[in-house]
Amino acid sequence: MSRLKDNVNLGPKRLRELISNGYVIAPGVFNGISAILAERAGFQAGYLSGSGVAGVMGLPDISVTTMDEVVYDLRKIISISKMPILVDVDTGFGETINVIRTVRTMESSGAAAIHIEDQELPKKCGHLPGKRLISEEEMIKKIYAAVEARKNPDFMIIARTDARAVEGLEGAIRRGKMYLEAGADMIFPEALETKEEFEEYARYVSPLLANMTEFGKSPLLSAKELGEMGYRIIIFPLTAFRASLLAIEDIYTNLMVQETQKNFIDKLMTREKFYEIIGYKEYENEDKELSIKNVKLKK
Repeated sequence: MSRLKDNVNLGPKRLRELISNGYVIAPGVFNGISAILAERAGFQAGYLSGSGVAGVMGLPDISVTTMDEVVYDLRKIISISKMPILVDVDTGFGETINVIRTVRTMESSGAAAIHIEDQELPKKCGHLPGKRLISEEEMIKKIYAAVEARKNPDFMIIARTDARAVEGLEGAIRRGKMYLEAGADMIFPEALETKEEFEEYARYVSPLLANMTEFGKSPLLSAKELGEMGYRIIIFPLTAFRASLLAIEDIYTNLMVQETQKNFIDKLMTREKFYEIIGYKEYENEDKELSIKNVKLKK
């Protein structure tokens, strides 16, 4: 049976079940085929990064993408994947009133969880300098609005704080505690700078999400290490995306020089394997079965 017909979104309830049993690794997925490959590798949840949405469009992660563009990518992934998907919604795409619409739209579009951050617009990548924060009171209003807007109580509202770079670790811990009291289901402390900081944060705030993005301010810790500290979701936002970009750059460069793919055909996925991954035969068989049923009905 094809993925489109057989797809059942496990969603919010499934994600909560996963974190209740320990930690869950959520690799970044940026389209339908990447989600299928993540599932085949054994991952049980996926992450749609705002930076990934922008990056696929060839844009920087500075609030130039819209909610509609994120939803468009989310729906493509949900239509083909059974994994619960956590979605980066930046600042909620505006003020408190915008957060209400964002939550309702993401929930109805199939997300299992979202995270909202406490940066001012236009936001910056969490690992770059020059970030500015909204007040704690403003962020608390956004969290209240998000919690009230959701219809399914299992739909997770994760509050991200970028305070480490602006107010130090103490400020980030203080904000994390306040955001939990306001109703957030989990805290995402962005851009912690050492293993000791991850450990210290976990002593005072729980439950937590850890971001293991490459080439940023945070050390690259293993999911096991973070899980032992108490982190329940570990995201790898752009790992696969960055790898694919390097591979594509290499292929284009070689194709331009050699003007044929004959000398690097071993670097390409075969047609047979690609068809097997996307379930080509299953779609074809389903189409045949429907055609036979239709003929019988006409008779």
